[in-house]
Amino acid sequence: MPKMNLDHFESAMLFALITSVVMGIVTKDNDRDRLHYGIYVFICFVIALFGLGWLMRLGHG
Repeated sequence: MPKMNLDHFESAMLFALITSVVMGIVTKDNDRDRLHYGIYVFICFVIALFGLGWLMRLGHG
């Protein structure tokens, strides 16, 4: 099996994608709601990723 060399940003985006897909499938009843909720959760993860990244950047100077 080939190794994946992912940096921190790519790993976080992959985590956000997989987690949002799972949360969309598990929590909603029909396909339309699953898709909308999965996209919503993914966008929330990305916003949190950039927000926390900037907080850490500002905190370290």
